[in-house]
Amino acid sequence: MNRTAATLVGLAVSFALQGCATPGSTTTAAEASTRPGAAAIEPTTDQKQRLDALFESYFEDALELSPVLATLIGDHRYDDRLPNSIGPEYLAASRALNRKYLDAVRAIDPSALAPADRISYDIFVHEREREQRAERFPAELLPLNQAGGLLTLMPALGSATNAQPFQTVQDYERWLRRLDGLVVWMDQAIANMREGAAKGIVQPRAVMEKVLPQLEAMIVPRAQDSQYYAPVTQFPAAIEQADRDRLTAQYTQALDTRLLPAYRRLHDYVRNEYLPRTRSTVAWTALPDGEAWYAFQVQEHTTTTMGAEEIHELGLSEVARIRNEMDQVRQQVGFKGDLEAFFTFLETDPRFYFSRGADLLKGYRELKARIDAALPKLFSVFPKADYEVREVEAFRAASGAGAYYQQPSADGSRPGIFYVNTYNLKAQPKFGMETLSLHEAAPGHHFQVAIQQELEGVPRFRRFGGDYTAYVEGWALYAESLGQELGMFTDPYQWFGRLNDEMLRAMRLVVDTGLHAKGWSREQAIRYMLDNSTLAETDVVSEVERYIAWPGQALGYKVGDLRLQGWRREAQSELGARFDVRDFHREVLSDGAVPLDVLEAKIDRWVAARR
Repeated sequence: MNRTAATLVGLAVSFALQGCATPGSTTTAAEASTRPGAAAIEPTTDQKQRLDALFESYFEDALELSPVLATLIGDHRYDDRLPNSIGPEYLAASRALNRKYLDAVRAIDPSALAPADRISYDIFVHEREREQRAERFPAELLPLNQAGGLLTLMPALGSATNAQPFQTVQDYERWLRRLDGLVVWMDQAIANMREGAAKGIVQPRAVMEKVLPQLEAMIVPRAQDSQYYAPVTQFPAAIEQADRDRLTAQYTQALDTRLLPAYRRLHDYVRNEYLPRTRSTVAWTALPDGEAWYAFQVQEHTTTTMGAEEIHELGLSEVARIRNEMDQVRQQVGFKGDLEAFFTFLETDPRFYFSRGADLLKGYRELKARIDAALPKLFSVFPKADYEVREVEAFRAASGAGAYYQQPSADGSRPGIFYVNTYNLKAQPKFGMETLSLHEAAPGHHFQVAIQQELEGVPRFRRFGGDYTAYVEGWALYAESLGQELGMFTDPYQWFGRLNDEMLRAMRLVVDTGLHAKGWSREQAIRYMLDNSTLAETDVVSEVERYIAWPGQALGYKVGDLRLQGWRREAQSELGARFDVRDFHREVLSDGAVPLDVLEAKIDRWVAARR
């Protein structure tokens, strides 16, 4: 992921959508419906009771099917499980489960529901129908890319500093069983890639050339050199020495005889067999059924009916507008060269960069205090959970994102975390700090995610779901725009940082659609981004290759932000003195992540009720 990478809640939901089950013991839809403790979904006389029972039953089944999601939200019943989520048995079970609940919800009359329940009904139907449409596209045949996924998440979970607990002997034993599931998954990935190569469904060479060193980094001579060995180097005091010795031996054997050989098999297959069969094209539309697949991805991530051509033109317009504002900053600070020279000045002058990681972290902690004090000006609803600023761990700093947010546990026992990567301080300009903090922490991802998890009277599939890029990332980008109202961006260079980050999101509209719908080459996309921002070439290459591997996702940021900005302007115009921005923000946040059309209808009702 890049500097504005998806939060771990997004990763958790993506795993829920892929699905998870116990290795070697896939739960079928029929078994899930009769599982002890599962809520019944038989008809009752009350539509709301039926709907509530259906939602609860679905979420219980989804957690059992998706144990990584359960772990990330603080439900530790399934911490020992990691399913073969790209295997045929699991995929069949997941699709059957989706059809079961789609049929069940369609049997409920939505006209008899209260407005709040109707929102949940509509979202649930939307998600089940989306999953059904996705069955057309064989994503399981492309299990690896450089941008993220299971092979990125698992080392983080196994670090003993993340959501996977390592407090008891049982915790350590559960993680060993989960690692066995990872071995199964990696072998399935090889089988799937072989099938994909036979069908012409393969990744571009540029993508897999970046995957290879990621796999190489995990292949170490012995267990003790592995990132997965970390838990046995930091036992809690409560674990007795005899258990420590036994667990250390078990971890050593598991890594040396099962996990590390699985990484080697996957690496050798990618290097020796798959890489020679990768494609020279980069467009998703070059794949079989690729045009429909890309159109689905665009709709998926924007939750709109916008087409690639319309999005491309919107991006060009936004890039031109932001360039003009950047040039105004150049003139304001008295820089004598042109805009390109100004970019170079900002990239190279040491005054704009810290020389010590500790100073960068201190700066973000001071920013947190300033922003927190100003938030009541714009908000009347706040998350109960706090967040902390933390340095990205050394073991993953070299290949990690520049910054990202991890959600708190639902019960508040674990705070949210705004992770800052100090590995490359040249990638962390001082002028980008205010806008990045607003986006990743408060009032960006932290407010949206934590408030959603804390909602009362809302089904759990909405509290812990809602993988809607246009809403989640649109809100975080919109949060950046609140900086001036919060007393930020008084320094013109910090305002330039805001414009620079907004430019990144505008360029994404141009480049993603250019690559996948307009025949752009990788090199053309890289040149375009270098010409329109202060991003270093290494960052630009990483960005472009992310769009190649993850088509459509990058479109959600600016599309969502522009919709939010537009709805706010319309509400202010309609309501005049009756408009209160704090109420507007409460309306946007108080139902969690939703498709944009659902949110638009809600805002329209709110405005109409206040006229």
